[in-house]
Amino acid sequence: MITISFLGLDQFVVGHYSKEHTANLANLYEVSEDDVNFYAPNAMVFHQGVEQTSWHLIVTVKAPLKVKVLESKVAEYLLKTLSDFAINVELLFEYYEQDSRYIHLNEAYPRYIKSDNIQADPYNYDGSDYQEGEDPIHDEEEAHHHHHNDDDEPNPADRADLDPNDPEQIYLGNAFEGFEEKIKQRQEAASKKPGDDKKK
Repeated sequence: MITISFLGLDQFVVGHYSKEHTANLANLYEVSEDDVNFYAPNAMVFHQGVEQTSWHLIVTVKAPLKVKVLESKVAEYLLKTLSDFAINVELLFEYYEQDSRYIHLNEAYPRYIKSDNIQADPYNYDGSDYQEGEDPIHDEEEAHHHHHNDDDEPNPADRADLDPNDPEQIYLGNAFEGFEEKIKQRQEAASKKPGDDKKK
């Protein structure tokens, strides 16, 4: 198993990169595509208190020791292709003995989730299940609203249980309404000199 970890790059960019480059990296490593994974934690790189996302990318490749002989070719490929997404790229290779790896695969399921084995979301309307004259948007909303039983807790998606006067509820209005006017009034009050009102 080869795992390539990214620190300092947006997770969606890493997802796109994995889609485009898994086959080439598997070919360079002379392994199956199933043996190459990418890891993009929800984290950021900082230097002296300044975020370095997409500026200084740190990449770590963890791989079995037997593929170390291919390191230079893989390093060249990664540095070249990742330069499209980051200004600077720092690359580190870590190796482990093959005997130190263990895995359990559930035979009842595919090894990985892929685009061809994802179950369709019943609320993700694509128009295929509706006949002419039906209202898919209204029907979808009805499905969400009646998803819970009457005895269940209120469905947050409904928002029908939100009371604007309840201090425990999240405020859904404009939190900055009238804010600029209040600032202006305070600035005018502060600019007045003592005794200005008496002179009038």
